[in-house]
Amino acid sequence: MPAYSSLPETNIKPTRARYVVLALVASLSAICFIERATISQAAPDIQQSLGISKEQMGWVFSAFVFSYALFEIPMGRWGDRFGPRNILLKVVLMWSFFTAATGWVWNLASLTTCRLLFGAGEGGCFPNLTKIVTIWMPSSERGRAQGILWCCGRWGAAIAPSVMALTLTFVNWRWAFSLLSLLGVVWAVIFYFWFSDRPRGHSSVNAAELALMDGADANAPSEAQVPWGEFFRRRSVLLLWLTYFCMAYGWYFYITWLPTYLREARHVELQQGALLSGFPTFMGGLGCFAGGWLVQRLTTRWGDVRRARRTVAGGAMLVASVTMVLFTGIGNNVLAIAALGFASFCEDLVMASAWGACMDVGGRHAGALSGSMNMMGNLGGVVGPIVVGRILQNAQTTADTIPSPHAWTLAFLITAAVYLIGAACWIFIDPVTPLEEGS
Repeated sequence: MPAYSSLPETNIKPTRARYVVLALVASLSAICFIERATISQAAPDIQQSLGISKEQMGWVFSAFVFSYALFEIPMGRWGDRFGPRNILLKVVLMWSFFTAATGWVWNLASLTTCRLLFGAGEGGCFPNLTKIVTIWMPSSERGRAQGILWCCGRWGAAIAPSVMALTLTFVNWRWAFSLLSLLGVVWAVIFYFWFSDRPRGHSSVNAAELALMDGADANAPSEAQVPWGEFFRRRSVLLLWLTYFCMAYGWYFYITWLPTYLREARHVELQQGALLSGFPTFMGGLGCFAGGWLVQRLTTRWGDVRRARRTVAGGAMLVASVTMVLFTGIGNNVLAIAALGFASFCEDLVMASAWGACMDVGGRHAGALSGSMNMMGNLGGVVGPIVVGRILQNAQTTADTIPSPHAWTLAFLITAAVYLIGAACWIFIDPVTPLEEGS
């Protein structure tokens, strides 16, 4: 037992190690999205260099999301069992390597393989970050922590097009990916030597702060078996999976096809397009933060976190759907991107409710449950880019023809319909009852 445990808690001011942990998880969230989203800005150069079509590029985008989704559950389970420290070290180094390797590819097959392996590494990110939040943060602070975590992730995606556009002014797209890979390597070294899976006994944590961490022992890594049968029997879990599918379907457009849309449908130049491309994900970051704040505010007012999460998440998805329909009729480029930004803001108001539900419902299995939700959700990220790519390809008469604006409009209307399905799910989701309770 650490020496500080014998001191009276009333005489100790809590340390703030948990905020260092929050800074670590938030920064990795940003790095994850930066290294994921930069390919969208480089896509036209990659297509030209490798001689691949838009439909083939859609499959490349989806290859990442497919493996990312596929590895969510095993990576989350390993974090629950072995602890997030070792898992995150391995996966961050893995995806950093394949970030660099994206610049070494020579044809469609090698590019697709590289993005598959890159996605497998990133699949371990958010289930294990959620596990860390469940262990290190007091339950009263977890919603806000998730809001900050996802806000930084969205902002990472927001600056990714500008980061890549700036980098491409100095080096070609191949060298750009090698430079970006260094972000993850530096983070992994700092994290591994400071972080511990168990706050109890950490040199930066005193007894008073440990007393605040109500999940430090209950949610620590353990050999407990994941109740997969209960996952499939719980209506709320199934609907969480479905609503996250709907969210990811629309969100992945921003980090895959949006730069191409701005160039070809709205004739925006590279540098301006990079700034405009980042606006929806920037607004999404604000939505993540605002969603956590709004749920907490409504919970305080109503005394009912279940009602607060349902109201914020369901209402936000409904407004996102309506906004996406209205966007298709806006001709001005700046106003159109403002509308997309508002749709992204509304969609990401849901994040704190969805991931908060994973922590409260999952408990010691938060890693596995959040991984399963992210996996099922990101299947929407697999489907979305492929659907858009197919619509665009069908609208072309030759490989050099730019698709008509009507093709893009169809893609946005389909997204609006998917958002509407996601909104309906929240009528029936119970986002608070633990797996050990209820039916």
